[in-house]
Amino acid sequence: MLAYIFWHEPLGGVEREEYEHAHVGFHRSLAHRPPVGLLASAAFRVQRPPWLAHGEQPGDGVAQPAGAGQALAAAQSYEDWYLLEDYAALGVLNEAAVGRGHERAHDAVARRFGAGAGALYGLIEGAAGARALAASALAVWIVRAPGGGAASRRRGLDELLGDGMDAAGASLWRRQLVLGPGPELCLLADEQPAGTAPTRLPEGWRATAIAREALWHG
Repeated sequence: MLAYIFWHEPLGGVEREEYEHAHVGFHRSLAHRPPVGLLASAAFRVQRPPWLAHGEQPGDGVAQPAGAGQALAAAQSYEDWYLLEDYAALGVLNEAAVGRGHERAHDAVARRFGAGAGALYGLIEGAAGARALAASALAVWIVRAPGGGAASRRRGLDELLGDGMDAAGASLWRRQLVLGPGPELCLLADEQPAGTAPTRLPEGWRATAIAREALWHG
């Protein structure tokens, strides 16, 4: 299974409620008339990912701070997940999103869109589906320092990250292509698993935990 992930923010001056209404409307349109190969989608309000902010690097090593609820209440960054059967479904989604049946809903978001970035991920292990995605309150993004990581791969990084992960409700994803600034690995869970702690990660690897609030899943 693949997941196309899109991070985005509204244009300056656009009210959050207005943007979210258009945002969820687009997901509802896809759910009502799903393109071939689209299994489900989900939309979240999130704190701004480092890779969406100019001049910052992903994987700053800072875990989710206290007061996440208040931060999310004021957040104006968003994270969309589109679950796909295969690579062919990605092409179908790309065409269908602006095609007949979805064009109006897509344009309503596009007119209010300010900035964004996307990436493609493949499921390594764990639960997948709209409900499982929506139930994961935390996304832990794992990156490695430039020029490093080959040895870490041989040490079984996937198994290490899965340590402490609830396989029935969490999932581990790996970036498939370098299509944008997204980190190499993502672990969705209700809380940060032990395997992603700074003392457990191989040298050169860092994890950033970002809280999420589900706006839509279906």
